[in-house]
Amino acid sequence: MLPVDTTSQAAAWFPGTSPEGAGPRRLVCIPYAGGTASVYRAWQERLGTDVHVVPVQLPGRGLRLREAPHEALGPLVSQLATALLEARLCHDYALFGHSMGALLAYEVACELRERGAPEPAHLFVSGSRAPHLYGTREDHLLPDEELRRLVSDLGGLDRDRAVDAAYFERRLPVLRADLRVCETYRWRPRAPLGCPMTAFSATRDALASAPQTEAWRAYTSSSFLRRHLEGGHFFLNGGPSRERLLRSLRDELAGARTGQDAGPVGPQPVNARRNAPWIC
Repeated sequence: MLPVDTTSQAAAWFPGTSPEGAGPRRLVCIPYAGGTASVYRAWQERLGTDVHVVPVQLPGRGLRLREAPHEALGPLVSQLATALLEARLCHDYALFGHSMGALLAYEVACELRERGAPEPAHLFVSGSRAPHLYGTREDHLLPDEELRRLVSDLGGLDRDRAVDAAYFERRLPVLRADLRVCETYRWRPRAPLGCPMTAFSATRDALASAPQTEAWRAYTSSSFLRRHLEGGHFFLNGGPSRERLLRSLRDELAGARTGQDAGPVGPQPVNARRNAPWIC
């Protein structure tokens, strides 16, 4: 396995990534709007030695705090795709993204394909409606207090109001920029990806309903599976649903290595089966 080139500028995108102990399959993880690479801090331990977790740090947060966050998806996609290529991460890899991260993961996969690089072995999209359904919200224009209330209602803040206020104030510029990225995005029609795809929806997600998540089916010419989990928009941040999510990722990636699709993890609704290719 080739290690990440830590002497390259691309290293800023993948903080803490090291070839030591890395598994045979890389899982590149992209955070949600306002999120940081630390969202995926505990995933390496949870997913085990067969998977090498590569969290992505976007501009404007963490050690990249002095960089301006992007306000349009196109340049962000281009720069992240370039960083993945420079860091030599586009072999034996899968992409995972939650909410905005799912949209970014899909567009990066398309960008890499257009550059002649390998598609991911698997694309995991979580807490996100399908790309053609974006562009219906204007949350980035909300006054500060209304935006804080929205994030709180979605489960993105702690219950301690004092902690909430300080945390939210620090993250507000990045959050607004990220929301603008999503809300000004317009899908560009192109051929479906050729890799298997798994989409995760949640029972109380106000931003991505089950039917909106199911609509990702049209974006792959390979097999598709939707898993429906208990929780709200930020179900990946804790509780039983996070454990089911991680177990599903581990099983799906193990199936990709052996050439077999993983079956359902625990009790699943009727539609939670990996289906044959379908294109709209």
